[in-house]
Amino acid sequence: MSTAALDALYAQVGPFPAPVVPLTQRDRRGEGEDFPTIPVPAAGLELDLNEAAAALFETVADNFAVPVPSTDTLHTALTASVTTLGPVRLAEVAGSFATLDGREFPEVATCRRFAYQLALSFWYDGARSRPMTGGEAGVALYLSSLQRYRRAEFRELPRHTMLLSRALHEGVTSVPTEVLIRLGAVMAGEFSSADRDRGREWLYKQALPDYHRRRFCYDMIRWDHSQPAPLIVRTTDGAHTIGLTPPPGPDGTWPRSAGAQR
Repeated sequence: MSTAALDALYAQVGPFPAPVVPLTQRDRRGEGEDFPTIPVPAAGLELDLNEAAAALFETVADNFAVPVPSTDTLHTALTASVTTLGPVRLAEVAGSFATLDGREFPEVATCRRFAYQLALSFWYDGARSRPMTGGEAGVALYLSSLQRYRRAEFRELPRHTMLLSRALHEGVTSVPTEVLIRLGAVMAGEFSSADRDRGREWLYKQALPDYHRRRFCYDMIRWDHSQPAPLIVRTTDGAHTIGLTPPPGPDGTWPRSAGAQR
């Protein structure tokens, strides 16, 4: 990426404030916990994943349609459900829900994914976080030193998952997170939708000029939900930064949407 292209890109995305408090001090997980609790301030409760999924399943599982609801919509629904159920009834349904098989009942699997989405969003104090999009991960790979392969050949390489993880880490730390987000949105538009931002494509192609490498990187990561990727974090003071890599979702994979999860 040329210096001139980077300077032009930086000029469009504004200043990059650093988080006032390091993310390591904002992690909401308790000692030994894999996931943070999901706050429901209106009810004065903090829910684990099973409790949140059970509450959603009990009252609103049939009311959500494709596409996946926004995180704010889910949290509003969760708050309403917990308020309706109350703590005692919630404990009862959570116990029963934990025994249900998501492979047998699709609504159960859906509510567990929703709870996972909420847990990712509330991972840090004073911040909201989300999975990296396919475009953002593709840009990170492009900016790394990862060589271009045929996809089938790459999958046959020993430790190819580790190679991708290292490349993602290298790429996300090579530019400010705001730049990664901006470039990722244009990459997703180029390869996965008709909603393309033509006004930004010129600068995008100056920053990432090799079409074949762009295509390789996007295809390599967009459709591979078994590849871990870190969170994108936005703090209340407006700063964006890279978070930790969370455990996989209830189906054993990591989300990789085309657009940013809201």
